[in-house]
Amino acid sequence: MAAGLTRPLAELRQGDAASYGGKSATLGELIAAEIPVPPGFAVSCEAFRSFLSEAGLGGVIAHAMERASSGDVDAVNAASHAISEAMHSAPIPEAIRSEIVERYAALGDVPVAVRSSALGEDSQEATFAGQQETYLWISGADHVCDSVRDCWSSLYSPPAITYRARFGSSEEPAMGVTVQVMVDAEVSGVMFTCNPVSGDPSMVAINASWGLGLAVVGGEVTPDDYLVSKVTREVVRQQVSSKAVEYVPGEGGAVCVDVPEERREVACLEEPALAALVDVAKRVERYFGSRQDIEWAIARDGELFVVQSRPVTGVSKSEAEGKPASAMSLLMSTFGAEKKQ
Repeated sequence: MAAGLTRPLAELRQGDAASYGGKSATLGELIAAEIPVPPGFAVSCEAFRSFLSEAGLGGVIAHAMERASSGDVDAVNAASHAISEAMHSAPIPEAIRSEIVERYAALGDVPVAVRSSALGEDSQEATFAGQQETYLWISGADHVCDSVRDCWSSLYSPPAITYRARFGSSEEPAMGVTVQVMVDAEVSGVMFTCNPVSGDPSMVAINASWGLGLAVVGGEVTPDDYLVSKVTREVVRQQVSSKAVEYVPGEGGAVCVDVPEERREVACLEEPALAALVDVAKRVERYFGSRQDIEWAIARDGELFVVQSRPVTGVSKSEAEGKPASAMSLLMSTFGAEKKQ
């Protein structure tokens, strides 16, 4: 297998972030820390660059980005559309495709999550979370390859173009991709290893909803909201919301279904699960030595997995002192004002 195009997540460390993106490198670190992470592999940024080079897309992208430099919304949308069309009409080079197919086969040809892992995506200074795409419950080698290309294309989505311009990044954008075995989640969500409103480091703020997290980030449900003490595991605050829909595995990917009436008003996390989440949050924070924003899923058999972690950014330490995190403030701090797939 050619070196530098794909690698198992377990082999990656933070020093590989420049080659595979921060998301993939962080997952490698989590595996090294013996945090429960779904197995998978990473596609390198070099694979992305090779795709652009072999398809001759450099000129198309440069011309489109010059048009988008005005910042005009229509110009940005037109540039994004032109790049997307060009990338989706270009074949993935056989050397890259064969590696992806081989790595996917080694996972057992199971459903996977295909996640963008752009350079600089999860730094201490800024988070690009929500600017690029994630595709869930993808099955079959061809669909996995197509989803990798979709992730590459999302590097030039209108939100991603706009965010990079606003952030003032001078680095040439590049995209790694994370491919992980899919967790058939009964419950999923996000948690901060601090109160994201007050900055209180003695708390873990947790948002949770039934099924996959798409209903929450898509604004289709308001998640249950918990604030739990790291020291005593006391549930300081619990706000249970009505959760009318959830995303579950279906034909061709994740599908939205109605939550049965008897489960809609029920808290989706009980104290043992909250305690397990707090324990994992403390371990992740201790390993990285900084406050973390963690995405997690609890499978239908009760097993807990971490599917992503990034440094907390934008936490207020003075505003709303002492107030617990609300669901909305947590999600806005986690994903920003932009769309997250």
